[in-house]
Amino acid sequence: MIDKAIIKINPNAKFTYQNEDMNTIQWLNGTTPIPVADIEAQLPIVELDMAMEDLRSKRNKLLAETDYLALSDQTLSAEMNTYRQQLRDITNGLTTVEEVEAVEFPEKP
Repeated sequence: MIDKAIIKINPNAKFTYQNEDMNTIQWLNGTTPIPVADIEAQLPIVELDMAMEDLRSKRNKLLAETDYLALSDQTLSAEMNTYRQQLRDITNGLTTVEEVEAVEFPEKP
């Protein structure tokens, strides 16, 4: 997660580190060092980003399983339409990792 936090601060940063230890960061190719406190401040944001990415991936898989039903030559049932909308809305309002982890997917009709 350290690398993602650094890249979030400076997308062009060049660096190495060992064993997830911020004290081993070596800044390469003239990259301006980022204070450890700034990197640590980004870690919760990166953790939420990763949790949301995982949630979206699962949601997208479930949507893809029913995409064939949404083709122009198909008529979606009201229940399937509601299910797909619930899937699309599942990430709305989530602001913490705990909220993301507590998400329960709707049941497929």
